Amino acid sequence: MSRSQWGSRLGFILAAAGSAIGLGAIWKFPYVAATNGGGAFLLIYLLICLSVGLALMLGEMALGRAAGSNAVGTFRQLGGKPWPIVGLVGVLVCFLIYSFYSVVGGWTIAYIGKSLTGSILTSDAKVLGDTFNAFITDPLQPLVFHGLFAGLTLAVVLGGVQKGIENLSKFLMPALFVLMLVLIVRGLTLPGAVDGLLYFLTPDLSKVTGTMLVDAMGLAFFSLSLGMGIMITYGSYVGRDTPLLGSSLWVIALTVLTCFLAGLMVLPAVFAFGFDPSAGPGLTFITMPAVFAQMAGGQLFAVLFFCLLLVAALTSSVSLLEVVVSAVMEELKMPRRKAAWLVTLAVFLLGIPASLSLGIWREYTLFGKGFFDLLDYLTSNLLMPLGEVLLALFVGWKVWPSVAAELSRHGKTPAWLGVMRGFCRYLAPVLILGILVHNL
Repeated sequence: MSRSQWGSRLGFILAAAGSAIGLGAIWKFPYVAATNGGGAFLLIYLLICLSVGLALMLGEMALGRAAGSNAVGTFRQLGGKPWPIVGLVGVLVCFLIYSFYSVVGGWTIAYIGKSLTGSILTSDAKVLGDTFNAFITDPLQPLVFHGLFAGLTLAVVLGGVQKGIENLSKFLMPALFVLMLVLIVRGLTLPGAVDGLLYFLTPDLSKVTGTMLVDAMGLAFFSLSLGMGIMITYGSYVGRDTPLLGSSLWVIALTVLTCFLAGLMVLPAVFAFGFDPSAGPGLTFITMPAVFAQMAGGQLFAVLFFCLLLVAALTSSVSLLEVVVSAVMEELKMPRRKAAWLVTLAVFLLGIPASLSLGIWREYTLFGKGFFDLLDYLTSNLLMPLGEVLLALFVGWKVWPSVAAELSRHGKTPAWLGVMRGFCRYLAPVLILGILVHNL
């Protein structure tokens, strides 16, 4: 079976950045940054992304291109037994995350409809909160939209690497940035918005604690889609003439920029309307409708915002599905169409209890968590850090010559390779193990 490749370097960069720029960048980063020291958190987050984060991203991309295989096959080819287990962990993480992420992605589709009808165009926080809670706790509606979102993701992945994933990223990623800038300008003109801006950007050194550093590291690794096999899979589609360092830096720059813009878009509006900056998903589904209610042409902006929020969710879900589909295709010798349909069906079925656990199945818990929250905790706090530690050790100790050869392909050996190896061998495992212990 011939292996697909990206049609251009730009397509690869936008697709890789799109895998990281998802719903979490819109609702998670702003309140985590704002409640953990504002400008101080931003600086620490950036330093982590450009040091350990860059080293791990380069390692993943180099592994994928060196092996030209899926996440499981890459560890088998380059490391031998028992290393394919690390690839399996990444594939499992993508599958589990996608199962509940698709549920949330479905919410964005539903809110496009609510924007079209104007039912959410009010600045009354209680009404908006009640509307949001009534929807996510409904036993049927979220499942319908969960299915629609999974179907959209499936359609993109069925199109393949170039015609599906790359074409989607090239068209929709720039549109997302344009609308974010429009909403930022409008949000900053709201009365009281400056307080939110200062809350987001002013460094609060009293918040620089061990817990804050762990939060910054965890958010950096999560927002860069590390330890999940995504960058290995996407890296396996990269041509031999594409410089990986420059591409990785562009991916990180776009990811960090999106997180920063999300803070500028959301937090000034939070303060303008007196909402809670730690409201999580509610920042997106409660705060932003209140902003649109105060804008001239607000209904149009609401529709566009939730359409492009859907885009952000879709670019991430496509990468999650592609990792699993790629592994199923190559490990089980299955055609893309059959593998994509099979995985999507399994994802939809697992998403059912995740959605119902927010409503009629709320009473059923395990370890004190509903099924949705349990999947989130298991993947984000346990399996992802585990995968990242094993990835760092694999790159730094087991297959470093292969990684170094990939990164030295365009000339003499770069001076920074030694620093990268030190990050992967020593610093990254220690930092990520600290996150894992903290989460436990």
